[in-house]
Amino acid sequence: MDFTIQPIANKPLEKALQLKIDNKTKPVGALGALETIALQIGMIQNTERPSLIDPTIIVFAGDHGIAKKGEINPFPQEVTAQMVYNFLNGGAAINVFCKQNAIALKIVDAGVNHDFNTVSGLIDAKIAYGTQNYQEKPAMSMEQCNEAVKKGAAIVNEIYNDGCNCVGFGEMGIGNTSAASLLMSYYTKIPIEECVGSGTGLDSEAIKIKQHLLSEVFDKYTPSNGFDALAHYGGFEIAMIVGAILKAAALKMTIIIDGFIVTAAFLAAYDAHPQVIDYCIFAHTSGEQGHQKILDFLHKKPLINLGMRLGEGTGVAIAYPIIEAAIAFLNTMASFESAGVSNT
Repeated sequence: MDFTIQPIANKPLEKALQLKIDNKTKPVGALGALETIALQIGMIQNTERPSLIDPTIIVFAGDHGIAKKGEINPFPQEVTAQMVYNFLNGGAAINVFCKQNAIALKIVDAGVNHDFNTVSGLIDAKIAYGTQNYQEKPAMSMEQCNEAVKKGAAIVNEIYNDGCNCVGFGEMGIGNTSAASLLMSYYTKIPIEECVGSGTGLDSEAIKIKQHLLSEVFDKYTPSNGFDALAHYGGFEIAMIVGAILKAAALKMTIIIDGFIVTAAFLAAYDAHPQVIDYCIFAHTSGEQGHQKILDFLHKKPLINLGMRLGEGTGVAIAYPIIEAAIAFLNTMASFESAGVSNT
């Protein structure tokens, strides 16, 4: 699927925004990262008065074939479907934080190993009932991978057409830290053993087993390109996030990137279209040990570090008020001239 993503380059606007920021009633640079965010969103929206409209988090859920064996995950695969019901019933952390911060929440069945029938509130984008076990064969076919990317893009296009201009992504899928570790190693060239963490709570001995198993998987395949790697190692929910990120950038939306899994998906999008990074704000540093290494690889500093490693898009929801604050100061804070305050 082709995406046309324009690099953010408007020197006159950039200069005007920076002048506006610097002329607020404060010392130059005194609002730190808020000033960087305000400038970035102004550039994304091509205006000196940016706005955040109908902010939305989309949580993509999918199962992973390797999780059926239980060798790398302390929770059974059935928890993926159970958590989807929890999202739909409003009981998960992401529900709490979205409600607190007036963020719309969408839940997507990307490929859960469960038949939800026509349960209310769930977006049915199921590719299959979970991926294949990549210990034995690629996680998905190239056709399935492309279909997942297209469906992720279509879901973003729909919320954009409904008025949303700011989107973040979350995920749910038992075993998906393993897929993310494999993708991280492929795109960053960091040895797989250094990409593997505790996931949903493995102890040190179990982490060693996970490292060994994933090292064998990584060595088993030689993907021909980035999307081929996504098909070999990824999950349906991860592939949909890749498509969602790319489409959001093509639509000039502000994109808020969550933790380890979503950032691994971002790597696939970045590999295909490097300019996508201009549209992204990195919400937080996950407690999953590979995440900081990806952020270092990308030379990106996230907004917060609270030691969170839950997923679901919770880092996005918690960081969102900081992004709101950046837009608020840019649009409503007095300038030295309007306030009659001397800046010399």
